[in-house]
Amino acid sequence: MRSLSTKLLLAFMAVIVTGTLLSAAVAQRVTRTVFGEFIFNQAQAELTARMADFYRARGSWAGVERFGGGPGYQNRPGQGGDPNRSYALLSPDGDVILPGLGLRHGMRAPQEALDEAVPIEVENEQVGLLLLTPRAAFVPSPLAEAFLSRINLALWFGALGAAALALLLGIFLARRLVDPLKEMTAATQAVAQGDLDIQVPVRSQDEVGQLAEAFNRMNSELARARDQRRQMTADIAHDLRTPISIISGYADGLADGVLDPNREMFSIIQDESKRLEVLVEDLRLLSLSDAGELTLNLAPVPPAGIVERAASTYATKSRAKNISLEVDTADGLPDVLVDADRMAQVMGHLLENALRHTPEQGRITLKAQQEERGSGVLLAVQDTGPGIPEEELGHIFDRFYRGDVSRQRTEARSGLGLAIARSLVESQGGKIWAESRPGAGAEMLIRLPAYAVENF
Repeated sequence: MRSLSTKLLLAFMAVIVTGTLLSAAVAQRVTRTVFGEFIFNQAQAELTARMADFYRARGSWAGVERFGGGPGYQNRPGQGGDPNRSYALLSPDGDVILPGLGLRHGMRAPQEALDEAVPIEVENEQVGLLLLTPRAAFVPSPLAEAFLSRINLALWFGALGAAALALLLGIFLARRLVDPLKEMTAATQAVAQGDLDIQVPVRSQDEVGQLAEAFNRMNSELARARDQRRQMTADIAHDLRTPISIISGYADGLADGVLDPNREMFSIIQDESKRLEVLVEDLRLLSLSDAGELTLNLAPVPPAGIVERAASTYATKSRAKNISLEVDTADGLPDVLVDADRMAQVMGHLLENALRHTPEQGRITLKAQQEERGSGVLLAVQDTGPGIPEEELGHIFDRFYRGDVSRQRTEARSGLGLAIARSLVESQGGKIWAESRPGAGAEMLIRLPAYAVENF
């Protein structure tokens, strides 16, 4: 049996049949017991009342041996003195008046029998004791037996109906459970064949529905990773092709004697070689970070030192572009546990990005502040450039993202700077994101957990 629906259906049938049979058997037994006790108690009460009426009519127990008994307590014909009668009549003192239950006339009943006897009262006076047969020896009337049989038959028909209804419900539930799994199986096979755009319908909010949602999210992430990989491969090929073509073209020209060597030519070849070195090093750094093999020398570092080091490093470059570079640090900031050199790389990538987009006479501000909510520290690089469109904010840290249409190839950079910055920050337990309003500049923010909180 390879079909899950068949297995579920057989399991449902086994549970339903077992439960139905057990329930019907228990219900039948309980019904017989309860109904039997009811008939037994009713017969006892009727026999006791008839005995009381007999005494009330005669004023004594004379002739009681011819008493006809009652339902379930019939005398044997012609044996009024039979000690095997299913009941016995005793005097208030316990002497046997009407023999039965093994007691003979004139005997005194044992104390345990007296404890079980039912008193017979006439005009609030106890005139005798009735000793009744045990419940097991009671014989219900044919009418009671017929009624009980009809009840048991109704129970069995009800159990069979309930079993049939439960089976139909089990088939429905099995299909509800198996159909989404079949859809996910088909979707998984499609994914195995390379179709990452397939999605399965989410039909419920239970565990199966959550599994379908998780599958759809996984497939979407796989599709996104595939697209990013394709885009990254194309971008790497593009970024490699240009410098290699330039270097190859000059080399061929020199080798063929078409070009005469000069300082400008060698400078161009050197710049393109540096571009290749930067790209290869950036790719190596990203691969190490993705594999969790990036070496980090973590130590407590003051946040102000991080931004001041970055400002000092890029002061000359910002002056050359006629851009003001300012530092704004709060007092009493706790240290952060980071690799100072790696954070210098991060701040360098952010400053390079800010310098590219900030016009002349613009301003770049480096900030180090206490997080408003929480104990972390916020580092920020804020510029006065054109800002970032809202639809690009969530993608600017992606590798080779092409939202920056103004990318210039006059600089030896790989286009992976912001992706490297994010990877380095996250590997040190931090978080990086961008905030911007078009026309109002952009702000790159880094949140780092505090290493130690200063006591005030």
